[in-house]
Amino acid sequence: MTAHLLTIGDEILIGQITDSNSAWMGRELNLLGIRVSGKSSVADDPADIRAGLDHAASLANLIITTGGLGPTKDDRTKSTLAEYFGSRLVFHQEIYDRIAAYFARVERPMPPSMREQSMQPDNALILNNKVGTAPGLWFEKNGKVFVFLPGVPFEMEYLMTNEVLPRLVERFQTRPIAHRTLLTAGEGESNIARRIEQFEDALPANVKLAYLPSLGQVRLRLTGVWDGDITPTSHTELGALLDAQKAELEAIIPDLVYGYETDTLEKVVGKILQAQGKQFGTAESCTGGYVAHLITSVPGASNYFPGSVVTYSYEMKTKLLGVSPHTLETHGAVSEQTVREMSQGALDTLGVDVALAISGIAGPDGGTPDKPVGTVWMAVSDRTRTIAVRHVFGRDRLKNIQITGTYGLNLVRKFLLGAI
Repeated sequence: MTAHLLTIGDEILIGQITDSNSAWMGRELNLLGIRVSGKSSVADDPADIRAGLDHAASLANLIITTGGLGPTKDDRTKSTLAEYFGSRLVFHQEIYDRIAAYFARVERPMPPSMREQSMQPDNALILNNKVGTAPGLWFEKNGKVFVFLPGVPFEMEYLMTNEVLPRLVERFQTRPIAHRTLLTAGEGESNIARRIEQFEDALPANVKLAYLPSLGQVRLRLTGVWDGDITPTSHTELGALLDAQKAELEAIIPDLVYGYETDTLEKVVGKILQAQGKQFGTAESCTGGYVAHLITSVPGASNYFPGSVVTYSYEMKTKLLGVSPHTLETHGAVSEQTVREMSQGALDTLGVDVALAISGIAGPDGGTPDKPVGTVWMAVSDRTRTIAVRHVFGRDRLKNIQITGTYGLNLVRKFLLGAI
C-alpha cells in the first residue's frame, strides 16, 4: 500500500509557508504500514491541480491532498474536483447549519462566503470537520482513494485522526510497522556507528536502524515491519521485539542515551532537577541566554529554575558573578578559570544548588590561533565541586550557540546523575 501526498497552494511554492502537514501525515501513515512513496506541490490552478492528481495517481494507491478548500476566490480546488470526478457542486444544509452555529457561538457575523463553503461535490464522502469550516472530502476512482483536507494544520490533524485514519484501517489491510527511538548526545554518528557495529550487524532481518543526526545529538530509530501472518497479536509481538532490541542497544551506549521518542534534553534535565529537589541557574556569555530559553520552554520550569544571568562583558562578569579582574586579564573571558568562577558565582547570585556557566567565541570573527572561532568553555558547579570542559565547534554563529546549548545541558544532566 503506497500513498502520495499533494499540497495545493501558491503560498507553499513561493516559500511563504513551510509544508509541515506532509511530515505529520507521513509519520501517521507509516505507523499504519502505509508507505509514502512521494510528495509534490502544485499551484492553486485548475490545470495544475488536475495534472498533480494524475501524476500522484500514477504512483500510488492513496492520494492525500491538503489546501485549496477555503471559501475565498483563490481556492479553486472544489470546482476542479467536481470536474475531475464527474460530479457537480450541491448545497449541504447540514454543513451550512454547523458553520452558522459556530459563528453564533463566537458572536461574530457569518460572512456570505460561508454559503460557498457549504457547496460540495455530490459524489464525495463528506468528512465532518468539527474544528473548522471546510469539511474534508473522500473520493474513489479507478480503484484508488483520493482524500482532500484543509491546509490549516490543526484542522488537517483533526480530520486525519478522527475521519481518515480509521477509514484507512477498515479499507486496507496493512502490515504492522513500529518504531522505537533512542536519543543520544555527546557523540557524532560515525563514532556511535563504530561502537554499535556488532549490534547493527546482528539485527533481525525485519528490523532496521536509522541514524538521524542534529546539532550535538543523534536519534537512533529502530523500525520493525511484521513479516509473519497478520493476527490480533501482531502489533504486540512486534512491539516486544523492538523493546528487546532497544534495551540491547542502550546497554551498549548507556553513557550517550538521555531519553526516548519525543524527549528533549531540557525536559530530561528538568525532571532530574525536580526529582532531586534542586534549583538550577545559568550564567551565560556567548549563548546570550539561549540555555535559559531552552529550560523555560518546558512547562513547570519555574519549580526548579529561578533565573539566569547574561554577562557579556568583563565588567558584568565581575559585577554580577564576582569573577576576578585578574582572572579575566590573565586568562581572558574564554578560559577554564573564568567559567569556573562564573559558575561558582552564579550559585550565590541566583541562590541555586547547581549552576552552568558558558563563555566562548561564537563567531564568525574574534578567534585567535590558540582560541579559534567556535571555542567554548563551560563549567557546572554545586557547593562541593566544579567540572569544566572545552569544546571547539565550527564557524557558524547560530549553529555554535545551538550546539553549545545541547552540550551544556548534557553536561548538567551527567553532573546531576554523577556520571562525571
